[in-house]
Amino acid sequence: MISHAREIADEIGATVILVYADVIRSRKILESLTGDDRYILAARTDEAAHDLSEMEGVGGRLVRVPSVELSTLSQIKVAVILALSSGLIHSEDRLVCLSGSRRHGMLDSLRVVDVGREFEIFSAGSHGITKRMRYPHVFDRLLTLTLEFADEGKEGRPIGTIFVLGEHEKVMELSAQMVLNPFNGVPEEDRNLLNPCLKETIREFATIDGAFVIRDDGVILSAGRHLKASAEEANLPQGLGARHRAAAGITALTDAIAIVISQSTGEVRVFSGGKIFLEIEKETRERKYKARE
Repeated sequence: MISHAREIADEIGATVILVYADVIRSRKILESLTGDDRYILAARTDEAAHDLSEMEGVGGRLVRVPSVELSTLSQIKVAVILALSSGLIHSEDRLVCLSGSRRHGMLDSLRVVDVGREFEIFSAGSHGITKRMRYPHVFDRLLTLTLEFADEGKEGRPIGTIFVLGEHEKVMELSAQMVLNPFNGVPEEDRNLLNPCLKETIREFATIDGAFVIRDDGVILSAGRHLKASAEEANLPQGLGARHRAAAGITALTDAIAIVISQSTGEVRVFSGGKIFLEIEKETRERKYKARE
């Protein structure tokens, strides 16, 4: 499939070949990828990322993606979004993407992606989501945490919550505290989501009703926040509940980004400008919880 991807890339003039390299078990094949500057390698574990980074020629062309089981299309979406936010690819790029399951140890999906067309909202001038990210690495970390929480839940139970990132002053004006703020009085370095020690604390407070409000630089200002803004149901896909309406509403009125975990399905949706611009679903479509929120 690697050689087929090269042929397609040459034929259509693709500027990037994105490969989930942790699926490939042959060192020889991996080494063959490093000689072509078009390749960007995605890895789902720290071990795989470290091994790939040590290979000659990889340089910075490596994307660390969350170690969760996603559908084939969602694998590609996540890798592309993280590569975009880190500046490895751009809105004018055309990609050939290869993905697959680590469980089966093989690449089994090939997809061509025109970034500017399929991810239009990510680079749409002054209203694009990149303009709303002062610190792309904070968005990357938040998206990773959200996907891990959606996959793992808490003590075997699904998590449903909202994270609102950016334009915190206006978000706080358009929201109200529902419970005592668990982050009140905590030193900023101890409530920054970039701090790996905070992961389980965030997971614990994700069970509280309401939203997390997060500053651009990753400092969590509050949990358990009621978002007063709410979008009309007609503006969202049928079946999405209060959390999604609140996320659409707050991002329509501010330059914040909101990420929602659906408790009923485990799907993750990212909102910007009052709209869903990214939906990420698990590997299987079988749902343990059929009722919608």
